[in-house]
Amino acid sequence: MPVILGLPKGSLQEATCNMMKKAGFAVSVGSRSYMPSVDDEGLSCRLIRAQEISRYVELGVLEAGITGYDWIYENNSDVVEVAELIYAKQGMRPVRWVVAVPNESSIKGPKDLMGKRIATEAVGLTKRYLAKHGVEADVEFSWGATEVKAPELVDAIVELTETGSSLRANNLRIVDVVLESTTRLIANKKAWMDPVKRAKIEQLALLLGGALAAESRVLLKMNAPARSLDAITAILPALHAPTVMPLSDPKWHAVESVVEEKVVRDIIPQLRQAGAEGIIELPLNKVII
Repeated sequence: MPVILGLPKGSLQEATCNMMKKAGFAVSVGSRSYMPSVDDEGLSCRLIRAQEISRYVELGVLEAGITGYDWIYENNSDVVEVAELIYAKQGMRPVRWVVAVPNESSIKGPKDLMGKRIATEAVGLTKRYLAKHGVEADVEFSWGATEVKAPELVDAIVELTETGSSLRANNLRIVDVVLESTTRLIANKKAWMDPVKRAKIEQLALLLGGALAAESRVLLKMNAPARSLDAITAILPALHAPTVMPLSDPKWHAVESVVEEKVVRDIIPQLRQAGAEGIIELPLNKVII
């Protein structure tokens, strides 16, 4: 029987489907379908709101799922956290749940929330945060458009943000960070004890991790004259060491290395100056570390 996998519907949907594709699993989602097709007989996918996935995984309705740590924490779900997958809607970084208030508000910190009205989609998360600070406040569930509720309807909000731009656009400022969250691959405990299902879930974790690792890396290939080989390889960062192969001309070698994309613009001029020629930068689908 295939592993029943919950994929997040909503803000994480596109990023997750793209990551699954890079990992080698082509997921096709119909315009009205909640059962996406996937080109792997070992998986059967369901498209479900990220807020609900951890509950269904705990219950065993889903055997594995991809959701945010924030919703695992919100639901207090008893599941196996198989892998941390650091990606979000807008990039490869954690997201934050924050306390935000109008710019003109007198609220400066968590203690100032005493007796205030707070709107949020994450009621449990917010109540635990307030309890940690010894604060009693009125926490109400928000069905959406939470940013526009302050100051007319509520005194503060607890909202999810990646960049803070939406909060600033609504004249809100961040008072405190409630929780930092990343995407997680989780599994039902019973499914995790099944050797066949566990092997499939671990395969998915390995390949998704490889796809994420490749997001920030590229392959650099070049030709290096023998006289400059040591200088060129010294410049190149690598997972272990650059690959060096002799060419038909004994005076030249082929050199390649997987490097962080952010350093490429700095090291290519150095490589060229050291004598490297025919430098090629190639994208990667997966890097299994």
